[in-house]
Amino acid sequence: MDNNDLQVYEDEIQTLEEEIQILTEEWENRQHGSMAYSEGEIMKTIKSSKRKYQEVLEQCEFSPDLKTQLDLLEHDLSFMMKLTGIWFTQYSRKPVAKDQTKNIHKYRLSGNCQSVMFHLEFQLVEENQSTKNVSAVVTDLSIIIESEELSDLKKLVCRVEESGDLLLFFRSLSRFSEWCEHRKHTWTYFKTKYPEIVVLPEGSSGDYMILRSTQLPGFELMVVWKINVDKEGKVTPVLDLLNKIPKSVKEADKFASEAPFYFRNLLHVLGIQASIETLIQSL
Repeated sequence: MDNNDLQVYEDEIQTLEEEIQILTEEWENRQHGSMAYSEGEIMKTIKSSKRKYQEVLEQCEFSPDLKTQLDLLEHDLSFMMKLTGIWFTQYSRKPVAKDQTKNIHKYRLSGNCQSVMFHLEFQLVEENQSTKNVSAVVTDLSIIIESEELSDLKKLVCRVEESGDLLLFFRSLSRFSEWCEHRKHTWTYFKTKYPEIVVLPEGSSGDYMILRSTQLPGFELMVVWKINVDKEGKVTPVLDLLNKIPKSVKEADKFASEAPFYFRNLLHVLGIQASIETLIQSL
């Protein structure tokens, strides 16, 4: 193996380290932690990635510096995946063009963040400046989200494809997935605890839950839980309460008309789970 081939791997390691450093600094500023993957799953992927470089190391002279960089990269990758919950299942990088002024590589990434599957394809243009500083620009970005129910997230995808801001995409994806998992666990918890009252028409992954009164047949409350993503990528849970009152249940009119107002106030004071618990107990 000549020095040019070895330089390709060293450049790739340096690029990944810089990306990991940027992501790490972003996630350290977050107020909430992410759902962690098991140590076994993470180490399995790390070992798979390491095998790609092992043949190169065996065919060239032993390089302590390169070996050290690879070990540090594995450690940082493990930390990043635990912190963000983003799991990459496929990765490829192919050179497109190279000259004295710029390098162009085509990337393909596939993976998942919690239950959200994604596929990315883009070109990274690295321009070599006269000051020896390198600036990188993402172009021809294409993102596919495998779900028909994530309309708000798909709106963000369209904006990211135009801007090429991958950091914005992964940051919002991680936060969005966390809220989806939190909603799913909350629905499951109340369905298990109150099976006669709680109904999940779309399952635990749906965005609403129906509460049926055991004392007043036909009287229902619907807890709607949307997860909005704005144009800056900020993820916000939005909850509301709707009601269904049969004509024969006049005594429920006052309670049902005031319930949405009090429910929204409870959310600010007690939080989501305690507010829903209070609502169920009021039935």
